[in-house]
Amino acid sequence: MNPNLRQLHALGQSLWVDNITRQMLGDGTLQGYIDELSVTGLTSNPTIFEHAIGAGNLYDEQIVDLSRGGRSGEDLFFELALRDLRQAADLFRPVFDATDGVDGWVSLEVSPAIVDDTARTTAAAAKLHAAAAKPNLYIKIPGTPAGVKAIEASIFAGVPINVTLLFSCEQYLAAAEAYMRGIERRIAAGLDPKIESVASLFVSRWDVAVQDQVPAEWRNRLGIAISRRTYKAYRDLLASPRWQKLAAAGARPQRLLWASTGTKDPDAPDTLYVEALAAPDTVDTIPDKTLKAFADHGKVGASLPIDGGDAEAVIAEFRKLGIDDAALALRLQKEGAASFQKSWDSLLAGLEDKASQLDRASAR
Repeated sequence: MNPNLRQLHALGQSLWVDNITRQMLGDGTLQGYIDELSVTGLTSNPTIFEHAIGAGNLYDEQIVDLSRGGRSGEDLFFELALRDLRQAADLFRPVFDATDGVDGWVSLEVSPAIVDDTARTTAAAAKLHAAAAKPNLYIKIPGTPAGVKAIEASIFAGVPINVTLLFSCEQYLAAAEAYMRGIERRIAAGLDPKIESVASLFVSRWDVAVQDQVPAEWRNRLGIAISRRTYKAYRDLLASPRWQKLAAAGARPQRLLWASTGTKDPDAPDTLYVEALAAPDTVDTIPDKTLKAFADHGKVGASLPIDGGDAEAVIAEFRKLGIDDAALALRLQKEGAASFQKSWDSLLAGLEDKASQLDRASAR
């Protein structure tokens, strides 16, 4: 195990890689991450799959077979994605079993096209989880107002959920509330309360959004402050009587996950967010480049303070600079959903085009 990454594991933080491609599954890259870099899970999103499927020809044979079988559009994509994620889930299964389901997860996102439709999102989550037929596959649902209702319904239905596109403490708490309500409904119905979930807070996009609006000395500080504020809320929730009651009944914590932790500012350290967000009972999902950088020269200092440290003071300074963090959180969530929708549309259009090209080529 890499000594730098071992420090994070010693703190109780899980490291997941924010990427999946058929190439990294086939050439041993992902297995190497597991064996050598302490990676214990994986996340994906429409943008990641758009890049993976659009590069090279590793998906071509399956695209041809599925297209000839009548698959197209979303159905075609999900078959491609599920093949990759099932394989990844099998690679992480030993971790999943060894941790009794706490770790060893992979994630698949519902269609961004239904982000504002609670009923369709709930139905899609159940369908995708059943189709995957892997116990260690999360379904990702955005923590939007409609998504929050789908999260509660999905948890009640027994579907493990990765809540995505969270940008603030308030959005995190809404997702946590939905998770707890789902668990409470299961207990009231006499069902097993042990349904796993993570809540993904996006970090670096805060700093990208304000980098041209604040002095140099305040750049790359807002995302960490928002994370510290949210971590305090997370620790407070785990200590609350309500959660303690659920835990006593057998429920598991919905772990806080740090997402978007690759450094976007070329003038900032490439391990900035990984080092700043080291904390027990959390997950950090990081791009390959950042994972390798931390393995090479990352350092772990003090763990995140459970009282939030200087979070409120830093956020107050940003407000003095004209940054409305509440309004920006809403904007970032909407922009994140729009970005995934754009990738989704591009992905489906590219799939349709590639299927047509491959069909014409095979008919010659």
